[in-house]
Amino acid sequence: MICEKNGINFQDLHFDLLQEIANIGSGSAVTSLSQLVNKKIDMNIPKLQVLEFDQVSEAIGGAENPVCAILVNISSPNINGIMMFLIEHKHSMSLVSMLLKDIEWISNEFGMMEQSAITEIGNILTSSYLIALSSLLGEKIGSSIPYLSIDMAGAILSVPAIEFGKVADKAFFIETIFRGGDPTIDISGYFMLVPDLDSFRFIFDKFGMPV
Repeated sequence: MICEKNGINFQDLHFDLLQEIANIGSGSAVTSLSQLVNKKIDMNIPKLQVLEFDQVSEAIGGAENPVCAILVNISSPNINGIMMFLIEHKHSMSLVSMLLKDIEWISNEFGMMEQSAITEIGNILTSSYLIALSSLLGEKIGSSIPYLSIDMAGAILSVPAIEFGKVADKAFFIETIFRGGDPTIDISGYFMLVPDLDSFRFIFDKFGMPV
């Protein structure tokens, strides 16, 4: 599971707690997305994985797969790290189209309006997730201004690998499939939460599960 360089391992009960956090956070995010686009949005049961940083890009189609990522830094007295919402570029177009209903795609490129829309969607999704986590932990978690990056998955994911590779070698990775009413269109979105190890200890201690 998630471990420090010195080899601290988490057990199945810790994973069960992380899965419950994924369920609550993703549910909150989907509710906010539904309100944003004024349309019923359903989701599957979120799929939680705990992956090494170099495995994350493979989980979203490979290192050369174009993706959109919205990154925020998170902080509180006891929780620090980063959170990212990632979506394949091809699926981001579908998500933006839900918000900008009259848009006519003439290329695969995002203009300023589309970039603004996907940033706002990602910001709302990550904020809703963090609000749910804050409520669960009784800990107000703040977030930075969102940063949008559109690039190959490998290039984008090198950021958390470099920044957090000194204290942890794995990430909390959640796949959520959004369904907007058309059964032929499933949009896979990914949340990646990377708290530092002290933050993980705080979360588990909060629920009587010390590591």
